[in-house]
Amino acid sequence: MPWREVSVMEQRREFVRLAMMEGANRRELCRRFGISPDVGYKWLARARAGDEDLGDRSRRPHASPGRSAATMEAAVLAVRQAHPAWGARKIKAWLEARGTVVAAASTVHQILRRHDRIEPFPSSPGKAWTRFERAQPNELWQMDFKGWIKLAGGEPCHPLTLLDDHSRFSPGLAACANQQGETVKAHLEKAFRRHGLPQAFFVDNGPPWGEPSGERWTRLEVWLLKLGVRVLRSRPYHPQSRGKIERFHRSLAAEVFALRTFDSFAQVQHALDRWRETYNHERPHEALDQTCPAGRYRVSPRPMPNRLPSPQYDEQDIVRKVSTTKAYVRFKGQLWRVPKAFQGERLALRPLDRDGLYGVFFASHQVAAIDLTQPKTVSHVSEQVSAMSPV
Repeated sequence: MPWREVSVMEQRREFVRLAMMEGANRRELCRRFGISPDVGYKWLARARAGDEDLGDRSRRPHASPGRSAATMEAAVLAVRQAHPAWGARKIKAWLEARGTVVAAASTVHQILRRHDRIEPFPSSPGKAWTRFERAQPNELWQMDFKGWIKLAGGEPCHPLTLLDDHSRFSPGLAACANQQGETVKAHLEKAFRRHGLPQAFFVDNGPPWGEPSGERWTRLEVWLLKLGVRVLRSRPYHPQSRGKIERFHRSLAAEVFALRTFDSFAQVQHALDRWRETYNHERPHEALDQTCPAGRYRVSPRPMPNRLPSPQYDEQDIVRKVSTTKAYVRFKGQLWRVPKAFQGERLALRPLDRDGLYGVFFASHQVAAIDLTQPKTVSHVSEQVSAMSPV
C-alpha cells in the first residue's frame, strides 16, 4: 500500500526513527504505517547509508544502450533547427541521403519529442485520398497565386507559384506586385527560357486566367496557345482537384512566411529563391517516396521560341482579322461578336455539322459560333468554347 498523503516525507522519517530504536518490531511498524516490509527495509537501508532526506529518486536507468547516439541526435536537431516545418520522415530521408544512418522515422520522432521540438496533436479519423499525377515531367504544370502577404510598408505582395504535376518540381516562384496577365507573362517567359515549354497548364477560374466579365478567353491564354501550351481549368468550387498546388502553398506558408515580415519585394524574392532551391533539390517529398522533386524532373525538350508563332490556316478556311479596337468579325454582311482576347488576331470560320452553322476557330481551338439560320444582333451572339478539363 502507498504512504498516506499527509506529510509523506515526515512519515518516512518517523518510520525510520522508530524502526531504528532498540527492540523495535519492524514488521509491526510496517503494518501500522501501511507499507510493505520491502518498502520499510528499503527506507531503513537508505537512512543507514546517510540519506537523511529520504526523497524519491529518479527511475531513469543508469545506462540506456538502446538510446540514439549523441551525434545522431545532434544531427536530427540541427536539421529541425534549419527546417522547423519538417517532420520525422523528411528529416530521416534528408540525413540518409547525406550518409547518416537513422534506424527509423519513429526514432527521429522520439528525439524531437524528447527535446520538446514537437507538440502532440489529437488524432482524428481521416479520409483516404487517391493521388493522380501525369506520367512524365512537363505534361502538365499547375499555376496559381498564393494568398497575398503584406510588406512592412503596407504594400501587398502576390507570390506566383509554378509546379510540375509529375515531379512536384517548381520551375518558378515570383514575388509579384499584382495579379495581372502581363506580370504573369513576364515571369512565365523566364521559366520557359530555363525549363522549356510544358504541354499544358492547369489553373483555376479567377483572374488573370479568367476574365471577371465572364468571358472564357484571356490575352494570356491566347499567348500560351501560340506557344502550343493548352490551358485546362478546374471545376468551380472543387479545390480538391488542385490538391498538389494547394499542398505546395501550405509548405510555402509554413516554411517561408510564417511569423516573418518582409520589407521589400526583393527581400521576398530572395526568400523564395532560397526556399525553391531547398524544395527542389534537398527537401524530401512524401509523395515521391522521400526523394527530392529534382530527382524526377527533366527539362522540357520544347524550347521557348525566339519569335512568337502565328496560327496557320488552310486555303479553304474563311479567314478574318479581328479589329484591334472592337471584338467583331464581318461575315455574310453582318458583324459578329468574338471574345475580346482575340482583338488583332486572325480567326478562321469553318462550317460545322449543320447548314448555316459556322465555328469560329483560333488555329484548332473553337472560340465562338455563328448561326446564320437565326440572325441575331451583335450583342446577342453567344459564345461557344471548347471544353478544357484535366483528364
